[in-house]
Amino acid sequence: MKLSKLSKTLIIASSVWYFGEGLFGPLFAIFAEKVGGDILDITWAWAAYLIATGVFYVLVGKIINKSKYKKQVMVGGYALNAILTFGYLFVHNTTSLLIIQVGLGIAEALSTPIWDSMFASNLEDTENTFHWGLATGHTHFISGIAIAVGGLIANYFSFNTLFIIMGCIQVAATIIQFRVIKLSSNNKV
Repeated sequence: MKLSKLSKTLIIASSVWYFGEGLFGPLFAIFAEKVGGDILDITWAWAAYLIATGVFYVLVGKIINKSKYKKQVMVGGYALNAILTFGYLFVHNTTSLLIIQVGLGIAEALSTPIWDSMFASNLEDTENTFHWGLATGHTHFISGIAIAVGGLIANYFSFNTLFIIMGCIQVAATIIQFRVIKLSSNNKV
């Protein structure tokens, strides 16, 4: 029932990442309106994110499956996510918002399938529902807290302040995730 050091590091990095990502949460629609978007622009940007994420999940999963650089690709996905999060600072129209959303979808696809694979391969008991509950449940719990905090930051400060904080948190998640490379040097994933 105990998590390995590698699994704990994966959970911690993921929690930090979800906190940074979750700060934006439902504020996305308000921000999209602020840069000139309407209901359809918001819909297209969110749809583009989900479609890019889904397509690249499959592509990355297929391409990287036999690679010995999985961990590096995962960390690269985290880093790309941090860079693109700072990219929100430069979004001034719906086209640039769409580009950032597609990029974030690709960044997530570079990280998540590998994260899932590493987490699964480092469980002593792959049928332990507590560990799988932790792997999935922490994302919702952390995101819920982050949404509340993000709303306070955007309301009392600004979207730019929010994006800077989000980007810094994403950089921290990348640094924590980088430890996975060291911790897993003796593992097969």
